[in-house]
Order: sequence, then C-alpha cells, then structure tokens
Amino acid sequence: MLFNSLSFVLFFTIVLLLHYSPLSWRIKKSNLLIASYLFYAAWNPPFVILLWISTLVDWHVANWIFKEQQQNKRRLLLLLSLATNLGILGYFKYGEFLLENWQWLMGNFGINYQVPEWSIILPVGVSFYTFQTMAYSLDVYLKRAKPAKSFLDFSLFVTFFPQLVAGPIVRPTHLIPQFETPHLASLKQFSWGLGLVVLGLFQKIVIADGFLSPVVEAVYGSKEVLSFSDAWLGTMAFAGQIFSDFAGYSTTAIGISLCLGFSLPTNFRFPYAAIGFSDFWQRWHISLSTWLRDYLYIPLGGNRISNVRTYVNLMLTMLLGGLWHGASWNFVIWGGLHGSFLAIERFSRKRWGQLAILKTSLASFFLMLLTFAAVNITWVFFRAKDFTTSSQIISSMFGFAPDNAATPLPTLYIIEVIVVISLLMSAHWYMRSTTLEETVNSMPVWLVTLLVTFMTFTIVITQGTGNAFIYFQF
Repeated sequence: MLFNSLSFVLFFTIVLLLHYSPLSWRIKKSNLLIASYLFYAAWNPPFVILLWISTLVDWHVANWIFKEQQQNKRRLLLLLSLATNLGILGYFKYGEFLLENWQWLMGNFGINYQVPEWSIILPVGVSFYTFQTMAYSLDVYLKRAKPAKSFLDFSLFVTFFPQLVAGPIVRPTHLIPQFETPHLASLKQFSWGLGLVVLGLFQKIVIADGFLSPVVEAVYGSKEVLSFSDAWLGTMAFAGQIFSDFAGYSTTAIGISLCLGFSLPTNFRFPYAAIGFSDFWQRWHISLSTWLRDYLYIPLGGNRISNVRTYVNLMLTMLLGGLWHGASWNFVIWGGLHGSFLAIERFSRKRWGQLAILKTSLASFFLMLLTFAAVNITWVFFRAKDFTTSSQIISSMFGFAPDNAATPLPTLYIIEVIVVISLLMSAHWYMRSTTLEETVNSMPVWLVTLLVTFMTFTIVITQGTGNAFIYFQF
C-alpha cells in the first residue's frame, strides 16, 4: 500500500477513527498492530510470515540473553538472532547476486557451472525491518537496554506501519517506550503532522515523479553515449529525485506517526547543503548512517586504534552500506566512493587541520558546490542499472563524450532541472543550520497557510502514476 494512493487515505482514516475512539490502550495498540500487518500484506500477504519470524526470534533471544550470565552462551544467542535476520536478508536479497558471481568465479577456473533460475521475489522493506530487529537484540546483548516488557509493544515496534517499509530505522529505546503509555496527538501535533504529510507527498508526487523522473528516465534509459551537459543534468535530476522521493517518504512517515501521537527521528537534514562527506552523512539517511556507526564501525574499532585500521574500518562500513542498498557491484562502487571520499577528507583534516580560509561564507559555499558535484558522481552508480551504463555516463561527465554524443533532453526538461535543483539547493543552503520546525515557526501564519494550500493543490492536479517510492526496493 502506497502513501500516495487513495486506498491509503481510506486505510489511514479508519486507523485514525479507531485510534481516537473510546477504547482501552491495549485494544488501540492491537488495532495498530493489525493495521500494520494489513498495510504490509497489501504487497504480498505471505511475506508477513517473515515479520513473524523476526519478531518471535528476536523477542525470545533478547529475553534469553538478558537472563543468561555466561558470556559464551550470550554470544551464541546473539548469533542466533543475527543468523536469522541476516539469513532472511541474504536469501531474498543476495541469493541471485551470489549465484551469478559464483558462476563467474567457476568460469575463470574453466568450470561450466549453470546457475539455476532464480524466481524469488524481494520482500518490500526487508533491509529496514531486519536492521531494526537486530538493533533490539544487539542493544540487549551490549546492555544498552532491557527487553521490552510487553510482547505486544515489541511486535508493534517491529511492524509499525508508517516506517515499516522504508524507515526511518528506529531504535527500540526510542519507540518501544512510547507504546507503553497512551499516546494521542494534541491539536498542534496533529496539525503539524498533517502539514508534514502534505510536504512529503508534495516532494514525492510533484517534484520527484512530476518534474524530475521523466528527465532521469530520458538520460539513464538512453542506449547512446550522452553529451557532457545531458549526463550532468540527468544525474543532477536524479540527485533531486532520490532526495525528494526518499525524504518525501520519511517526512510522510513522521507526519503520519505524529498524527497518531508518536514521534519518529529525523532522517534528513538538508543534505545538499553539506560541506564535505562527513557532514553529508550527518544529514543524509541519518537513521542508517548512525546504525552503521553504532553497530558496525564502532564495534570494528572505529577510530580508537591505528590510523590504518581506522581507514579500513571506514571503508568496510561504507562498502557494506553500499551492499545494504542492493545486490549489485554498482552499489559496492557507490559505497566504495563514499568511503574513499570520507577517508580523503579525514586524512586532509589530520594533515592540514581546518584552514581559516575555509571558514568564510564564500569558501563554505564553494565547498558545498564541490561536495554536491562529488555526490552526483556517486549517484551515477546508484542509479545506473549496469556497469556499462554507469561507465558511459561517468565518461561523459568527465568530458570524454564524442562530438556526436546524444542529447535526449528537450529544452523544457533542461529548464525544469535547472530551476528545480537551484531552488532545492538554495532551500538547503538557507536552512542548513536550522530545522524545518524553526523555519515554519518564524513565518507568518498566512504564508504557511498559502504554502500548504499550494502544495495540496499541486498534489491533487498532478497527473500521478502512483509510482512506488524508490527505497521500497531496498
């Protein structure tokens, strides 16, 4: 079920009516749990079984770990949780990728190994909820938290429908305590939540799908070598599309949760105003970057050991972060580029420190543009369906396109990209040191009303196709 569909409007209306009816808190939580299963089952009902498996295994394992005193047994119990969740993730998401690479490896040794036909459907959002349930077991194992008191609360934590299929990846210590006591939104919270829903759907339907998606398809669907300008414009369009699509989902999820009286963590903080890649990852997909930091980078040793190991840990974290997004070498390259940029940035700061000239507004603005350009280079590997396409577009972006290179973008598309991306980056730069809430609160009521009305109107009139959110595939 998509947020940008009429069926979800009906579904959410019923959920709200039940949530604000005079029922006991336990019944309301049960209603939310049933609604979450129905929300997920709308894609493929049998995959609800995977949610049940993760829920049952991590509930029992965490309780056993908490009671167990012997470290070896605690470690074995944790391995059971990790094996279950990573096993689900590995089988459904990486099975075909591993088989294809095994076939290639055997072929290099002269062995003709035929890969069996792989017809397994990828469960929507599997990467998100497996990471979320693993965090629960890891927190109990590391003694950062105690097990949930109620199986109902834990089950709802695993399946809470606003963020179930595309995040934010919520920590158990953030969400489970909210389920323990009755939560209803105040009028101000409910109004703010609806405003966030409108903003999120505007980002998705109008900006991502309406303006930028056709441009991206024209460039990345072309089978010809592209010109320098078209390669850059198409890639910048994708940068805007994936932000508007993914941030649109996160914003909508946060708004829906707020309408129910629950808070979810911020997942984006104006990332295209980032100055450097460490700043970028403090602003982009924050729930994933902090998950990788706390459950992978720091356990590997982080930056507490030698310089060489620090760079190795950094690269491993980003490579695995790339693989988390998809079973493709393009995603590995995407993660490797981010790891390399982070390593170069870290080395530069240790070698030369923070130069005074870089603290000026003009230098900061230039570094922001440089960071955005480098991010666009990485987006090529994220968007391209194969390495041939990504290598051709990268070649064009670096000025190696032939004189007769294709120019598939009409003038209207070019104008759309320039205007939309300029407005997007200007907004990010203007708000880079503040929050959306602070910005809205500083505006007059009439202007906020006008903007919300405008966004609602454009959502209604846009000829949407009901496209799924990009991150559903991860």
